[in-house]
Parts: sequence; structure tokens; C-alpha cells
Amino acid sequence: MKPGSLPDEAVEAIRDLERARAAAKCAERTARHQLGKFLLRHDRHWDETTWTQKFEYPAQQEVLADYVKAVEDLAERVGKLTTTLEKLVQDTVLAPLVKALQAFRGISMVSAVTIAAEVGGDLRRFQTAGQFMSYVGLTPSEDSTGKRRRQGAITRCGNGHLRRIVVEAAWHYRHMPAMSKELRRRNRGVAEGVRRIAWETQKRLHKRLYHLIHAGKSSQKAVVALARELAGFIWSVGQEEALLAT
Repeated sequence: MKPGSLPDEAVEAIRDLERARAAAKCAERTARHQLGKFLLRHDRHWDETTWTQKFEYPAQQEVLADYVKAVEDLAERVGKLTTTLEKLVQDTVLAPLVKALQAFRGISMVSAVTIAAEVGGDLRRFQTAGQFMSYVGLTPSEDSTGKRRRQGAITRCGNGHLRRIVVEAAWHYRHMPAMSKELRRRNRGVAEGVRRIAWETQKRLHKRLYHLIHAGKSSQKAVVALARELAGFIWSVGQEEALLAT
């Protein structure tokens, strides 16, 4: 795919698939929440005994069975869509970028596919990191009057699918920089330039979070600030000539 070109039909198909999986995951969370609320109304908690709990009245037992089945069915649906996504993306132009993005802490296969598919497989279409941040919807709003300039909350005017993934990934940088066994596995086969960017991201964002929290920022606002910087690092990976090791 050339810089600035429109995504081909195969890329759009993967985008449909990752959005279907995201919708299924949302439905699964809703079903689990409903089950949890039902149990709490009866002073019970969701644990390993949930599936075998007994209620005094048959009606309540039927409700429990229905909620449990909904959770199980949706979990199975998510699992199937995840497996299919992982398999089919390998046969598209997205595969190198998906592999490279997984070098980042907090970006596993599903997150990497979502990012790659939502940008059409080519981060070079964004001339600057700022353009990509705006596309994600992570740039702060601005209120300017004369010589006065004040920045506010993020605009949220960009791609909501991307923003959710990047913010979720940003939470992982509260941990000290480290290369876990899983992260080392994901870094295998990735170009040196990409690995360097991913490691610098860990060091930079963890340090940035520490300073923001100690400056009095709430954890939510601090993580959004981290997500904006993470988007910049993701953009940088997309500018690398080589994404995979040769």
C-alpha cells in the first residue's frame, strides 16, 4: 500500500471483523455486569461457585441459568472471533504492522490489529505525529481569547475505536519498565528500530506518569496524557522503513 492510498477491500474486511469482535466483547461485559448485579441483589458474589449456586425459588434459578448461559455464549463468540482475526490478518498487508506494534507494552494481537485496520494499514498517511493524535482524538481542546490561550479536555472528535485501544494500552505504563517473557516473545522477529522505539516508550511514559501523578494530576487525566504520547510513538513506528527483522 502506498502512502496516502485508500485501504483495499481486504483491509476493510479485517476492520469489519475487529469491530465485530469489539462489539461482542462489549456485549460480554454487559452480560457479566448483569449477572453480577443480579447476584448482588441477593447478597451473593461472583466467584467459582456462581455456576452451581442454588436459589430458593425456581424463578430465580431460571434467571441465574439464563444469565450464566448468556455469559458463556458470548465468551465463546469472542473467542472464535479472536481466533479468526488472528488467522486471517496474516494474509493481508496489515501483517507486518500488526507484528511490529506488538513490540509495545500493552498492545497485544487484538489491539495491534485494531490500530492497523483503523488507520488503513499505513501510518505514513499522517505527515506528523500531531495529525495522528488528532485522528485518534487525543489532542486537547483550546479556548483562546485575545492573548489568552487555555487548553482543556481532549476533543474526542477522532476515531473512537483507536482512542479506546490507545488509552487502554497507556494504563500498562504505570509499571516499571521491564521485558516480560511474553513481551520478549512478541519482540522476536521485529526490526531493531521498532524494538528501540518500544523500549524508549516504556521508559519515557513510566517516568512521565510518575511526574504527572506527583504534580497532582488525577490518574485518569495522567493516563490520557500518556495515551497522547503513546500515539506519537506508535506513529514513529509507522515511519520506520523496516518493521520486521531480516
